[in-house]
Amino acid sequence: MSSPTNLFATVPKRSSRASAAPFLPMSRAEMDKLGWDQCDVIVVTGDAYIDHPSFGMALIGRVLEAQGFRVGIISQPDWHSADPFRALGKPRLFFGITAGNMDSMINRYTADRKIRSEDAYTANGEPNKRPDRTVTVYAQRAREAYSDVPIIIGSIEASLRRIAHYDYWSDKVRRSVLPDSKADLLLFGNAERAIVDLAHRLNAGENIKDIRDLRGTGFMVPAGWLPGDDWSVHNSTRVDVPGKVEAHPDPYAMAPEDKSGCATEAQAKEAEVVKPIRIMTREERQALAKEKHDKTVVRLPAYDVVKDDPVMYAHTSRVFHLESNPGNARALVQAHGERDVWLNPPPLPLQMDEMDGVFDLSYARAPHPSYGKANIPAWEMIRFSVNIMRGCFGGCTFCSITEHEGRIIQSRSEPSILREIEHIRDKTKGFTGTISDLGGPTANMYRLQCKDKKIEESCRRLSCVYPSICVNLGTDHSKLISVYRKARAIPGIKKVLISSGLRYDLAVRSPEYVKELVTHHVGGLLKIAPEHTEENTLTKMMKPGIGAYDEFKRMFDKFSLEAGKKQYLIPYFIAAHPGTTDEDMLNLALWLKKNNFQLDQVQTFTPTPMAMATTMYHTRKNPLHKVTEDSEVVETARSGKIRRIHKAFLRYQDPENWPLLREALASMGRGDLIGNTEKHLIPAPGGSIDDVTPSLRDGRRGIGRADKFAQPQKRNVPRGATSTPFVAPESKVRPSILSTIKTKAKPAAAAKGARPGRK
Repeated sequence: MSSPTNLFATVPKRSSRASAAPFLPMSRAEMDKLGWDQCDVIVVTGDAYIDHPSFGMALIGRVLEAQGFRVGIISQPDWHSADPFRALGKPRLFFGITAGNMDSMINRYTADRKIRSEDAYTANGEPNKRPDRTVTVYAQRAREAYSDVPIIIGSIEASLRRIAHYDYWSDKVRRSVLPDSKADLLLFGNAERAIVDLAHRLNAGENIKDIRDLRGTGFMVPAGWLPGDDWSVHNSTRVDVPGKVEAHPDPYAMAPEDKSGCATEAQAKEAEVVKPIRIMTREERQALAKEKHDKTVVRLPAYDVVKDDPVMYAHTSRVFHLESNPGNARALVQAHGERDVWLNPPPLPLQMDEMDGVFDLSYARAPHPSYGKANIPAWEMIRFSVNIMRGCFGGCTFCSITEHEGRIIQSRSEPSILREIEHIRDKTKGFTGTISDLGGPTANMYRLQCKDKKIEESCRRLSCVYPSICVNLGTDHSKLISVYRKARAIPGIKKVLISSGLRYDLAVRSPEYVKELVTHHVGGLLKIAPEHTEENTLTKMMKPGIGAYDEFKRMFDKFSLEAGKKQYLIPYFIAAHPGTTDEDMLNLALWLKKNNFQLDQVQTFTPTPMAMATTMYHTRKNPLHKVTEDSEVVETARSGKIRRIHKAFLRYQDPENWPLLREALASMGRGDLIGNTEKHLIPAPGGSIDDVTPSLRDGRRGIGRADKFAQPQKRNVPRGATSTPFVAPESKVRPSILSTIKTKAKPAAAAKGARPGRK
């Protein structure tokens, strides 16, 4: 596989390249002002153009600009004709097609498949500014506009649809986005390396049809195509055996001997070939094995097979995820009719200096002037925040980060982060001194990595922290603590908040970090995501037990008290996740009531393309283990009513949910939880929430609706009340997270007076 030595190794000297454009042009008038007669690359995006590294079109555009290419932006074009795709003229090298920062279907539809009223990535939140399955539609229109221009598709939408995948919105398995979009090349994951190399090779006159060796790319090829004669094909069943296992023949069975396949002695001598024995060193054997591994492609079951066979679909999902580590992943191929979709191994992660180079480019750090004073919700959310890393090794089955960014953490350097904070302070309008977030996909994975590079490159675990934290994972938070301290010491910075979701099972490994966080970086509320309380569901999510939450909460409360602050945790939960039963949701509701949480906004599981939880939803099989016809069946809430019931349990305090919950509790044989005292979950007909939750009397709601959860409060039963205190159902004792962490055993202390090394 080909990739540049360094992302910026081919950047021309500053004196020999044009200065950065104030904004990448969105019109011919802007091109004329810059003195351009033609764009080298035109990026077509489904988002409003915001020139900031948190937005994909700006990041890719500025990276290419730094390489000396002229990049234009077509933002949210009218897709009903090809004319808007001709707005900037014909690109010299290629069209780059992206749906934007979100998958277009998730962006437009709720978990209940209802159209959203607002699009956060559009000016003034206006909906319906992009088509469903944006990448496919834009690619087709760009092809209509200029049929001879290469079409390159990317973004998270393309990444999540690079092979045959279950599509929740049509409730069927769809083909890879490649044959549907008819694109020349698909870039998946963080594509800086691939797009830089691609642009230079096209600029040098290479044909797009001949570029087949870039990591992180996918393309269509004739059936059976291989890069060379020295390549071999492994069927996916050699990686993981699906289906029923055929019984081996009984060696003691009295069956007649079959000699049809035996050669005569004369034929054997005739076929005998004398080969010299070569003794190789260990290093030579390893190098030979690696070369053979790197020139092996794994053939996945064909689209025509997985669309109708749930077991083979689940098997495909499992193999796909096992081949996701850039250090050892092999190429994948999947037949789509008479042609194959070929996927090269994932892109190599960026090194720290490369990450710095990407984020230190000349971004305007603002929406394009053409939007005037329009409000763009996504911009308002992140304009005072700083992205310090990418990737996540958590491996949560419902999350798409693994399929897109990968499990290896890519971090920026401390000076680069501090420079961006200074840029926000000096250049971003409306800044009042508060940095809203220093984070990324996870708040506290900054610079955490495997202790041994060789182990990391050979690892095939789906998660570094499940079922326990790997002994080879570095969990030292000291570098992150240093960033926090230096960030808040910058003149003009009054407060640095942490808003990204916290991985609390890692945080408890570093009490110093928790103390630093709680004392200085929590603005009253801290988001964490236990997602559920029941082991049955958590094992399907690959999330730690609720004991991890309890451990972190003790530390959080302790350090908040020491700091003299009233602060609260905001836990997030998911309803209707695969593997969740009605009883699981009931137990979660009882846990919420016991802990006095009143959820205002809740999340229902949405099956995103290629996620492992989506595989469970579609196939009712568990791809976390070997998949067979007889393997574990994953119970899944698929009907609309059951999904509504599960969601209602999370908001048991909402009167609108009570009729549905009364019906559900009665059918579950738990009518004892309906009544008008504290021991009940919901009131009987004619009752009120005050009857079952006295702390809500007199309108004491705590935090408002916009803040996801009501504030936990002490129970305050009025004098003279005779209601029985709420008693949670008996449950298993939750172990401390510290007891689940695998650690290397320490040598026993030597007896007093004993010599070193002696027992």
